Amino acid sequence: MLRTRSSLRLVVVQVMVLALFTTLFARLWYLQVVGAETYQAAAQDNAVRDIEVTAPRGLIVDAMGRPLVANRTAWVVTVDRDVLDRLGASTRRAVLGRLANTLGLSREELERRTKTCGEPGAAEPPVCWNGSPYEPVPVAEDVTQVLAASILEQAEDYPGVTAEARKVRAYPAPFGVNAVHALGYISPITEQELDAAKARGDDGVSPLSSVGRSGLEDAYDRYLRGTSGVHQVAVDSMGRVLGDAAVIEPKPGHTLVTSIDAKVQAVVERELERSILQARKTFDEVTGRKYVADSGSVVVMDATNGRVVALASYPTYDPNVWVGGISQGDLDRLYSDQADTPLLNRATQGLFAPGSTFKPVTAAGALTSGYSIKDKLDCSSSYTVGGRVFKNYESASYGRITFAEALQLSCDTFFYRIAYAKWLEAGGDREDTSIKDPLVENAKAFGFGSKTGIDLPGEVTGRIADRKWKLSYWKASKDYYCKLGKEPGNDFLHVFAREFCIDGWNYRAGDAVNFSIGQGDTVLTPIQLAVAYGALSNGGTLWEPRVAKAVIDADGDVVKRIWPHAAGRIPIPQRIIDYIDRALLGTGKVGTMAWKMGGFPLGRVPVRFKTGTAEVFGKQTTSWIASYDEQYVVIMQISQGGTGSGTSGDAARTIWETLYGIQGSKVDLRNAAQPGAEPPDGLPVFKPSGQISPPRRTGENPR
Repeated sequence: MLRTRSSLRLVVVQVMVLALFTTLFARLWYLQVVGAETYQAAAQDNAVRDIEVTAPRGLIVDAMGRPLVANRTAWVVTVDRDVLDRLGASTRRAVLGRLANTLGLSREELERRTKTCGEPGAAEPPVCWNGSPYEPVPVAEDVTQVLAASILEQAEDYPGVTAEARKVRAYPAPFGVNAVHALGYISPITEQELDAAKARGDDGVSPLSSVGRSGLEDAYDRYLRGTSGVHQVAVDSMGRVLGDAAVIEPKPGHTLVTSIDAKVQAVVERELERSILQARKTFDEVTGRKYVADSGSVVVMDATNGRVVALASYPTYDPNVWVGGISQGDLDRLYSDQADTPLLNRATQGLFAPGSTFKPVTAAGALTSGYSIKDKLDCSSSYTVGGRVFKNYESASYGRITFAEALQLSCDTFFYRIAYAKWLEAGGDREDTSIKDPLVENAKAFGFGSKTGIDLPGEVTGRIADRKWKLSYWKASKDYYCKLGKEPGNDFLHVFAREFCIDGWNYRAGDAVNFSIGQGDTVLTPIQLAVAYGALSNGGTLWEPRVAKAVIDADGDVVKRIWPHAAGRIPIPQRIIDYIDRALLGTGKVGTMAWKMGGFPLGRVPVRFKTGTAEVFGKQTTSWIASYDEQYVVIMQISQGGTGSGTSGDAARTIWETLYGIQGSKVDLRNAAQPGAEPPDGLPVFKPSGQISPPRRTGENPR
């Protein structure tokens, strides 16, 4: 019985062993015969690494096809941290030590560069890696081709390290232009931006992407950046490249055609800088010191459609500081108040009191709300309102004069009288903030206090200091001024603080008269003034300014047209616009700009001018020149730079001479910056060879 049971157990064990071996052999047969191809492919995939090939970013060219922003090849050394970590700590240290010596860095610095931004021990942005932790990290950019070749040739000494050619931004600077505030700059995408792009389904960005941060680079980033490709390489377990597997070519970004003209832009930049530097040498008799002239800007715009021909802001900076990663020192300087914040675009982001350049707007409001072009008012040396004496700044006493003469001579007291009368008609200092002041409402209709809609990011709205604004400002600031008013002192600031604390919300007669001549709390941007003067030029249309004209693909075909857009019209009858137009034409002949325009052929190039000298509490005066003809608008402004024509007059004249090819008193349109002294209608021609030809005129512009 016992023997029978033992034999039975042995049989069971034998059957189990046989079943196990049968299963094992069956599995081996399946893996080696049936599934051989599948698993061989899987093994092959494990030995293939995808290397992203960044797309060349699109060009930015001027209206004639001259490259303003292009690309050049730069060699970049990258480290794959995943490969190094798998090699072990000792090997990792050895590889990084060799690489550090090759790059001329300390091993500690190299370690810091391999870390992700925010990781303990990482370098400061933007040197640290702000992309995906799973991508190779660039540790040295713009290295020499010889150094890159030595790393590639000694791959066995640098596992997980490679060198590759990438495209980086280059700035050809035709005619020496800078134009950085219009063009903008790029920098690597952050991990947060990458996550956000993936969340919205944007497949056009990756950890190696660079994105636009300001200017046109930002506004048209999705057209400029292109689509990355993939280079698949076979690697061994050490991460060493064994050969190519496949390549998916990147799609280059599109070219952006702008309305900027490099010739005009170069002159504008040069004249702005020259005027500022000259102002800094000029003695200010009011403050007893030389002018600070801390900043300035110029806008040249096509009055017929709002296209920007030139846009300059000072101080400026070299856009190359962003290429290859900006240093912390350079970054601090760009944001520094001590350096006058070079990153700020004064043309669209700077807020300034407009001074007397605001008077044509006030004149238009007065002439459409009860006054007549036949009316004459006293241009006295001063005018007393509410116990305060308001004096003329630029003009003397001229007796009774017309609106035209008041604009040409820039008489302050003429407009004080109008503003005070309108303030009384509106109810004086009544507590009703819903009162509509015709001069204020007219200024809003000209676009002041609202964005122009220019296709550059970061534009500010400016401010119209009306009754509602005064109330909101008083509510926000009364605690500060009430506290200041309790301090001892009878200087202007303390007296003002006490008055403001009690009824600073009240729209007083002084506010109204200051508003009429572009003083007080009303501030605007130079681009807003350009749009308003453009409306005077073209018969009343307020154009949304445009810097870009079209997007062109790699084959030279048009992807997108960026057409001018009319935002509205000023509510001024044509006869009033014509009257103001004729009045401003006299400014260069007999008015405040006449002393700068001697010999200029105003008969052939009838430029209208309005000068301005804006006073700001605690600062020196701001210089303004606003000018236009039937084709162009030219606005120039220098903060703390002196008087309008005195500081900016020569530069404004030079810009107009450039636009029309004027030499002395002769006009030669063949020498004009733009052919025929007219912005080109058509687009540059992009040939298959890569050559770009100037545009052929097609008459496409809406007029």
